[in-house]
Amino acid sequence: MGHSPLRSPAFQIWIMTLLVFLGVMGLRWEGFLESAELDAYDWSMRLRPTDTRPIPPITLVSMADQDIRTLGRWPVTDEVLARALDVMTAHHPRAIGVDIYRDLDVPPGRQELDRVLGAHPEILMVMKFGKIEKGGIPGPAMLQGTDRVGFNDVVVDSDGIVRRGLLFLDDGTNFYRSFSLLLALQYLQQEKIVPKPAVENSNWLQLGKTVIRPFEAHDGGYVEADAQGYQYLLDLERGKNVFPTISFGAILEGTFNPELLQDHIVLVGVIAQGVKDYFYTSQCGTLAVCPPIPGLELHGYMVHQLLRLAKGEGQAPIATFPDNLETAWIGLWVLGGGFIGVWVRGAWRFSLAVLMGMLLLSGVVVNGMMYGTWIPFIPPVIGLVVNAMVVTAWLSNREKQDRALLMSLFSRHVSSEVAQAVWEKREQFLEKGRLRPQKLVVTTLFTDLEGFTTVAENMEPDTVLDWLNTYMERMVKIITNHGGMVDDYHGDMIKADFGVFRLGQTEADKREDVNNAVSCAVALEQEMRHLNTQWQQQGLPEVRMRIGIQTGPVVVGSLGSEQRLKFTTIGDSVNVASRLESFQKDSLETWPKDEVCRILIGETTKQYLGDHPWRLKEVGVITLRGKANRISIYRLFTKTGSPEPCSVTSIEQARG
Repeated sequence: MGHSPLRSPAFQIWIMTLLVFLGVMGLRWEGFLESAELDAYDWSMRLRPTDTRPIPPITLVSMADQDIRTLGRWPVTDEVLARALDVMTAHHPRAIGVDIYRDLDVPPGRQELDRVLGAHPEILMVMKFGKIEKGGIPGPAMLQGTDRVGFNDVVVDSDGIVRRGLLFLDDGTNFYRSFSLLLALQYLQQEKIVPKPAVENSNWLQLGKTVIRPFEAHDGGYVEADAQGYQYLLDLERGKNVFPTISFGAILEGTFNPELLQDHIVLVGVIAQGVKDYFYTSQCGTLAVCPPIPGLELHGYMVHQLLRLAKGEGQAPIATFPDNLETAWIGLWVLGGGFIGVWVRGAWRFSLAVLMGMLLLSGVVVNGMMYGTWIPFIPPVIGLVVNAMVVTAWLSNREKQDRALLMSLFSRHVSSEVAQAVWEKREQFLEKGRLRPQKLVVTTLFTDLEGFTTVAENMEPDTVLDWLNTYMERMVKIITNHGGMVDDYHGDMIKADFGVFRLGQTEADKREDVNNAVSCAVALEQEMRHLNTQWQQQGLPEVRMRIGIQTGPVVVGSLGSEQRLKFTTIGDSVNVASRLESFQKDSLETWPKDEVCRILIGETTKQYLGDHPWRLKEVGVITLRGKANRISIYRLFTKTGSPEPCSVTSIEQARG
């Protein structure tokens, strides 16, 4: 049965990526990332270049602490306010906005104030939206029902920063315009610019050349924001050119530059520290946290933005991604984190790749803000980093499992160099938790001890194991040093393979494997002589060794259950090698007593062997036990071996 595709690494990585994506989107939808995203928005706004255009036609008439001390009272009386307005109107400003509440009389002087308001329609007053019992403050009584009173309410986010402006509000019965919008429209009358419904959506406002799309509750990094009324994202363009300011006392004394009033918008209000009318904003032309500014100045920036939009002198209001594009954008970066986890290896490279990804994302976000688009930053960067870490951790754990599997199959049976080579090419060797079956030309070597059973029966069990372990350790070390892979043990039998880790075998590779196997057999014979000498000195029995070698196509893979796997090779040449090793049992061939090893190789091995320093003697063309086809076998003699081989007295008998 094949493995389920649900268990494939690619599928599992996709599942992890999807879970990370859903987790990030869940955090985004629940509002946990809103604060961080708004902070990122503030930083990207501060990185925008400062405004270098001419000073806008807006002048502030500010009532500071010194002016209040000079006047001797607060709030300023109606008579003093009327006198100041008379001075300002004499210099023909296009609009005067008074950011001071006058719902109640501040005697003396209400008649003078009403007179000035009645005579100059360019003067606009403020109100606070809402019913009086709920904190609302109406405008002056004589302006009730006119379009000369605008609300000065400011939208402040939960972190105390003003990022949005208001154009319209309604209470279900009455419809109100903002103070900043009234001032902008009053100024734009001479240029015949009036608000109208946008062509693409009649519920949207078009002011001059620009369509101002209403802010929605989930725009940008906001989640369930209060989007009542008609809101828009502020772009204050605060820079070096701040609004010119005239003190209220200078207006009363007449000591000011009249050019700052003529054809300007004049904003009159209080900037005294004792009057809590200060706000924090996102943009201030510096990377430091923006200091608070007076409400009077904030309204000036709002008016300035509306004038720029109407005249087409700047960018449209800050745009945001629609929901589907935002989702795709976040998903793209989560996927990018997955690619980093899959393709980048090593702690330093991983850290560098993640850092480069974050820098790239930051660059895109900041560049987007330069062109007036709020691109999400926090959800994508979290998705990038978290998914990269999750996929890397999962792959690391999988690699540990794969390495444990490979090492359990190979580590004690191959050289460290071979084991490392297998690990580096593990993707080509492993498939779904098992060795990928491969068909290769492999040289198989079998070795066994002659008469081991008889020798073992005459020794104590612990002595037998020590004796046999010494033999195994010496032989296995030689095999691994010659590039062989110990495939199996059975009693005193050792099976070794040469060439099982070849990918894209060439004829040269096959010849190299054959030479390694035969050289290994010669080294095994020499080691057997040394062991016999050692055992003779220790009073232990001496033994002789049989070796069979055959080359041919085999299937390389693993057998067994998931709990217990075993590496093996299967094929006709494996069976032939086994029969060659045990050939003496099936024939009447005899050994001279001074020989400790007999090495037999098959015809295929001989063909690949090429030039070599050893002597070969054909034993004959015979039929091995369990094999239907006849095969030529050869005996290999080392330089220290017998000068002439003993012959097989009866080939026909060997066929049995």
